[in-house]
Amino acid sequence: MAKDSINWMAGGPQGSGVDTAANVFGKACGYGGLHVFGRREYHSNIKGLHSYFHLRLSKKEILANINDVDLLAAFDAETVVRHIGEVVSEGGIIIDSQHLNTKVLGIPTLPPEFRAQLQKFMQENNVGETLADWLEHAKKLNIQVFSVPYMSLLNQIGQKLGVTQISKITRMINVLTVGVSFALFRYDRALAEKAVRAVFAEKAKIADMNVIALNQAYDYAESMFKDEFKHRLETTAVKEERIFITGNQAVAMGKVLGGCRVQTYYPITPAADESEYLEAHEILKTSEENEAIIVVQTEDEIAAVNAASGAALAGARAATSTSGPGFSLMAEGLSWAGNSEIPLVITYYQRGAPATGLPTRNGQADLQFVLHAGHGEFPRIVLASGDIRECFYDAAKAFNLAEKYQLPVIHLLDKAMANCSQTYPVFPYHGFKIDRGQLLNEKNLEGKDYKRFVFTETGVSPRVALGTRRGVHWYTGDEHNESGHISEEPLTRRLMVEKRMKKLELIDKEMSIEDKLAFFGNQDAENIVVSWGSPKGAIIESLHLLKDDSLNVGFIQLRMLSPFPVEIVRSALTDKKRIIDVEDNYCGQLGDLIKEKTGIAPNYFILKYTGRPMTTTEVYEALKLILTDHAPKRQVLMYGS
Repeated sequence: MAKDSINWMAGGPQGSGVDTAANVFGKACGYGGLHVFGRREYHSNIKGLHSYFHLRLSKKEILANINDVDLLAAFDAETVVRHIGEVVSEGGIIIDSQHLNTKVLGIPTLPPEFRAQLQKFMQENNVGETLADWLEHAKKLNIQVFSVPYMSLLNQIGQKLGVTQISKITRMINVLTVGVSFALFRYDRALAEKAVRAVFAEKAKIADMNVIALNQAYDYAESMFKDEFKHRLETTAVKEERIFITGNQAVAMGKVLGGCRVQTYYPITPAADESEYLEAHEILKTSEENEAIIVVQTEDEIAAVNAASGAALAGARAATSTSGPGFSLMAEGLSWAGNSEIPLVITYYQRGAPATGLPTRNGQADLQFVLHAGHGEFPRIVLASGDIRECFYDAAKAFNLAEKYQLPVIHLLDKAMANCSQTYPVFPYHGFKIDRGQLLNEKNLEGKDYKRFVFTETGVSPRVALGTRRGVHWYTGDEHNESGHISEEPLTRRLMVEKRMKKLELIDKEMSIEDKLAFFGNQDAENIVVSWGSPKGAIIESLHLLKDDSLNVGFIQLRMLSPFPVEIVRSALTDKKRIIDVEDNYCGQLGDLIKEKTGIAPNYFILKYTGRPMTTTEVYEALKLILTDHAPKRQVLMYGS
């Protein structure tokens, strides 16, 4: 693969400040005009087990991670043994010198199955029992090792700060690793200082302390390691204003743009970060006056979905946010919203399943569940974002669709998108317009006999907010007549079912091709990749690499999964030699959906269900094997610790 980026990884025990270090590092690189793509991996326990953050940096836009690590900043011994195989020749490892005598097999947080893998590796490669032995093995592979006496540096920092109990400042080891890293890269330390102050913006004293720590580490590495490290991070001039955000934050901001004024939730990973971000920014400052968004943490997900429906009935743009187990509890409320034609928005973050599964890991195995959840037949829109930019605009658009067509809209994402972070030019938003559909007010109802569910050609009936004068109507979980009263008459039942379901035809007719899917690469190529969600970035980058190899392939990213764009997809896939389904699940659920709707089945599958997202490296290698006739029909990807 072409070398056009630098890859930095920080790892350590959960709760040791890995995320903070990565945020400082990413912001500093962004300030220098670099593009950043970050991936966060963490255990479901609160503290202690291994977590890491992988940041890829480049002067050009990047869309995914790759396998290689150029510099590994290890907070502990476990990080080294878990990721040493990912560090490239001429790459580097930063390690606290006090960990060198650690006996690798004695690391208490290693699971037994991983410990068995380490034993096998040590036997096959004749590696000794201590971390120092492992690092000697790394040196034989042309990897540089930078041993740093963090406790000595903390003592010096303590003297400058007047702190005698070093235990009070040991958490700053994370910033020390950042300082050492930037010194090795010869990166502008002023930008690193700016990033530290931005991350600790609300704690000026803490920011000052961490700036001192950053410079102490930078000075140490600069004097001790001089120009030993080959790789450099250089700043580049940028005219545009950029942001560095996560998928959760992009969804939250998109909801604000879309006019959301009520958000309900029950805490669950990885969805809760979005609601917590909204809670931290509930007061919306506008040019004329301040507005507010109400964020309600309910007692459970059943209450969350029904409270959101209630707010939508009262006239607010309302949403709820959840993950798999929570959505399971919402199924009855979803059906109620479908029957009552409520403009409800549900943001659904997939994670490793079934049951509790992998609560902080990635997954794409909930597609069929989302398409069919709830009892009975009722229309829904399912939108699947493929990157952070789409997260922002889809989150806003979902409210327009929900109100225009009066049905539930499920915005489907996955953990990889929720917890990845990326630099972007500030998203243009002035062109977005709120469309409330056929929402009537008191004046519209003068002299009319209002029927909430009146039969129409399109299936969409004019609606009013609860409490609107002259707009008396009824809602019930039962089947009903045009006024909302319970009715079990056969003809009424038939007409009501058909009224609701024909909205799908209207949506398919009115929505643009761009809303339904996106084409990348050569649309006329005999080889076509089909996918959805977070694999998008890795696939697009792979297409560029395959083009350099003179291998021709196109890519269809499905964006609207319900109603499914049958005719467009059938036309695009007819007579293709190879149809390659790329997904983060076992069954190839998108492939099954395509076969169900079009009669055309993929003939190759690239799948991953380890709980870790796909990288450009592994997708490129898997596609190349297929295109050169060296692959089985089904490949399962395994990269990631």
